[in-house]
Amino acid sequence: MNKKIVVITGSPRKNGNSLTMTKAFIKVAADKGHCVTVFDATQLNIGGCQACETCFKRGKACSFDDDFNSIAPAILEADIIIYTMPVYWYSIPAKIKAVIDKTFPFGMDDENVAGKGCGLIFCCADDDISVMDGVRIPIERTAALLKWHMIGEVLIPGVQNPGEIEKTDGCEQAIALAERI
Repeated sequence: MNKKIVVITGSPRKNGNSLTMTKAFIKVAADKGHCVTVFDATQLNIGGCQACETCFKRGKACSFDDDFNSIAPAILEADIIIYTMPVYWYSIPAKIKAVIDKTFPFGMDDENVAGKGCGLIFCCADDDISVMDGVRIPIERTAALLKWHMIGEVLIPGVQNPGEIEKTDGCEQAIALAERI
């Protein structure tokens, strides 16, 4: 059965390592007949959550008029959400973190999104894989809170400069993730 997949990217480098893996994932997922919608958080105007708790009460996901309101309907309709990014200072890059923070209303009773799949594709410059915990753990916990199940994670350490991902099996792992869907 074909799935609706939302891919949310968080790398400003268009030829960067995380986007290279993401492109490999998207190609295989689309070739398998899945409907893939991509949102580039780095190019969107998304402010941080203001904790106003007026989500969905004014006719849109976020009461503040920003681009999250274009992502929210896609997340609601998606079967699977894939987050892709590089590690920035041991954590999630700010632009994609704003998107993740604004998924808050999806855990509320009236906008429940339980049962979706969630995947993660990311890399970091450091060779120490524990550096990736600052991205992996918050995403896994967010998924658990929203009652999403993790469908897979591609975590590639030791890549800094564009193209270094080609010296790893990162693209192959991203392809394998798409093939499992």
